[in-house]
Amino acid sequence: MRAVDTNILIYAHDPRDARKQEIALALIESLTDGALLWQVACEYLSASHKLAPFGYDRESAWQDIRDLRLVRKTILPTWQVQDTAEDLLRRYSLSFWDAMVIAACLEGKVARLYSEDFDAYPIIDGLEIANPFCKKYYQ
Repeated sequence: MRAVDTNILIYAHDPRDARKQEIALALIESLTDGALLWQVACEYLSASHKLAPFGYDRESAWQDIRDLRLVRKTILPTWQVQDTAEDLLRRYSLSFWDAMVIAACLEGKVARLYSEDFDAYPIIDGLEIANPFCKKYYQ
């Protein structure tokens, strides 16, 4: 199973970088085995307000999440995610929320997370983290 981080969802609706938008849209569309992390959905709903100047409103963001919930396995957090995140914070230089996303992936048996935020850590505890905007992933 594969999942995307919030930045991928944002780029899919952000017209300021056509290349990243194209890659994000293609990636999201290609995830036939995709998972939607609860934390990512929440962060996306919060961060999507930045796209308002480009005609993307909150109602569209809410609808996008509802649509993703229909076609993706939703991974909801448990208390174990917090415990795992605490351990990840001790071992890696991660933000709290990044540790929570990785912990949720680990608990939900996600094999690969697509994000542009983890180039320093291509693998964490067996979770592959791939930057789809890196040349090796979009060729």
